[in-house]
Amino acid sequence: MSASSSSPLGDAATAAGPPPFWADARDALGRTDPVMRALIDRPGPLHLAPRSDPFLTLARSIVGQQISVKAAQSVWNRCVAQVGVMTPLSLLAQPTEALRQCGLSYRKIEYLVDLCIHFDSGAIDAADWPGMSDEEIIKDLTGIRGIGRWTAEMFLIFNLLRPDVYPLDDVGLLNALSAAYEGGVKISRAQALHRGEAWRPWRSVATWYLWRSLDPLPVEY
Repeated sequence: MSASSSSPLGDAATAAGPPPFWADARDALGRTDPVMRALIDRPGPLHLAPRSDPFLTLARSIVGQQISVKAAQSVWNRCVAQVGVMTPLSLLAQPTEALRQCGLSYRKIEYLVDLCIHFDSGAIDAADWPGMSDEEIIKDLTGIRGIGRWTAEMFLIFNLLRPDVYPLDDVGLLNALSAAYEGGVKISRAQALHRGEAWRPWRSVATWYLWRSLDPLPVEY
């Protein structure tokens, strides 16, 4: 799945400190790239903040596919009001039409059900992911209906805090690159890939600041 036209649901840095690599990444990115340095300075103390629940992160990623950040937040709020504590079992217990009233499409409901079944049955084990490579986790996650590479990459960034994820299918990232580096001229995936090579091994951090250039205040994930 590709992202919506805005940045994905992000993390506000209010209760938790930054990831341990954050300061080193900021320094490295800003040292050789004046445009990135300006983007880094703009949000002030905000940073990527950890979220500990893999199921909620993935469920919210599915809800947010191909809709705006504001719309995704609204749908999620209605789902929480309907379901209560959001767990695989509590979500599976909801009638389809009740979830439809929350603003979910039938297709997204199917995806959420499959996610719940994978978690509840043990078909996937989140405890294994910290010891796996990014590509191994992406392969694991994309075995779940409705989770494509973009959704898996969002999980790597926002839940596992992997420092070098570069989601080239994200429209918000491409728009931000276009605005910041190309004077608004549309940028291709190949150009974006080339640009990102200079940001290794901190491409997640560069991406986060590019998203902030479009949406200064991240939405809680």
